[in-house]
Amino acid sequence: MNPTLSPSNSPRVVRRRGSTRRPRAVSHLPPFNQESHNAALYAIRHYLKGRTSYDTFPVSFRLIVLDSRLEVKKALQCLLLNGVVSAPLWNSEKSCFAGMFTVSDIIHLIQYYYKCSSYDAAAADVETFRLESLRDIERTLGVDPPPLLREHPSASLYDASKRLIQTHARRLPLLDNDNETGHEVIVSILTQYRLLKFISINCGKEIQQLHMGLRKLEIGTYVNPPPPPADGEKPEGYNPFHPIATATMDTPVFDVVHMFSERGISAVPIVDEDGIVVNLYETVDVITLVRLGAYQSLDLTVSEALNQRSPDFPGVVICTASDSLGTLMQLIKKRRVHRLVVVEGEEEERRGGKKGRLLGIITLSDVLRYLIGDVTIGESQWDSSVSTAVATPAPEPAPPENPAVVEPAIVSDAPPPDEKAAEDGPPPVHNDDATAVADVPAAAE
Repeated sequence: MNPTLSPSNSPRVVRRRGSTRRPRAVSHLPPFNQESHNAALYAIRHYLKGRTSYDTFPVSFRLIVLDSRLEVKKALQCLLLNGVVSAPLWNSEKSCFAGMFTVSDIIHLIQYYYKCSSYDAAAADVETFRLESLRDIERTLGVDPPPLLREHPSASLYDASKRLIQTHARRLPLLDNDNETGHEVIVSILTQYRLLKFISINCGKEIQQLHMGLRKLEIGTYVNPPPPPADGEKPEGYNPFHPIATATMDTPVFDVVHMFSERGISAVPIVDEDGIVVNLYETVDVITLVRLGAYQSLDLTVSEALNQRSPDFPGVVICTASDSLGTLMQLIKKRRVHRLVVVEGEEEERRGGKKGRLLGIITLSDVLRYLIGDVTIGESQWDSSVSTAVATPAPEPAPPENPAVVEPAIVSDAPPPDEKAAEDGPPPVHNDDATAVADVPAAAE
């Protein structure tokens, strides 16, 4: 028998209070518009004018310097063991800076032996070829020698950025002079990546205002093929992704190497028959081939070469043309990015495109040129009152109790490292802007 419900044993009814909608918190950021975007650019440039290249240094780092008389093969081993792809050169006879050793030098060396010598001669010469002879290779190939760039560590970051843009360089050596001897001293190397990461960390509120799309800001290079002839027949050599150089999995590696040298680029997108991006072949992949002795067989395909790539390759970073500049800068803050492949997204797919198809490519040079260069606004039209429209840049940090610790390491023509050192060395990197500055733990306080 079920008990009856009476006022004494019936469940208590709880009446809920009517919900009230709380007013949304007022945003302290100015609205997203062209004016706030321009003001953020001005604030970033103004911030860099008050900072020096020294401010970008890690708390502690190791600098790798190569003697210009060092053999190329040993220099390459040194770069791989230290996880960098370029290093400053030092002329020990004159005690002066002698330029940079980069992946481009390896590219030129491969072209020289491929065109002007035999495989047997290449195998013999590479064993004894010295860094100081690289300029002779460039003259033989008719390639302009790289400018002997340098900047003082106390120079403003804005001036250093301008120097990188004007010379189309990816890295800028920072040199000082010894007060006692008067000789040059290589202090560090400022790369595009380190500079952009410094901006993304210290100008976070300004970065949030860079809301406009990458293609709308004309950042990067985008597919713009010439119209086909009236008869509809495409001419020989027609590139549907013009002006971007592309390759397929069946393209010979040397053809890609020639693209690197001829166009002055550091990566080539790999696409399938539908134009979908499937991979990316970079100049640093050439180092792997040279290390394995494959410079004698550059007729192998891109697919075969990629099979020899290190398994820790971080992958291809892609984006769409509608992604904002602020989003890109946030990505640079979180991970090491040196280029982005722009692919067609949902917006292009609705207009008849194909998702994942190559649309463009963005390099760090493109990003730096927009942030620093006078693209859409003139600085003269912005006075101090405009900078108040965006968040005030971070205050200048107090000098640390312990200054930056630098461990110089000049590598000369000495016996190669022992096997234990090779085992303890860091894994190879997969970017073209990693330079001879390797972070090490800060000194104990």
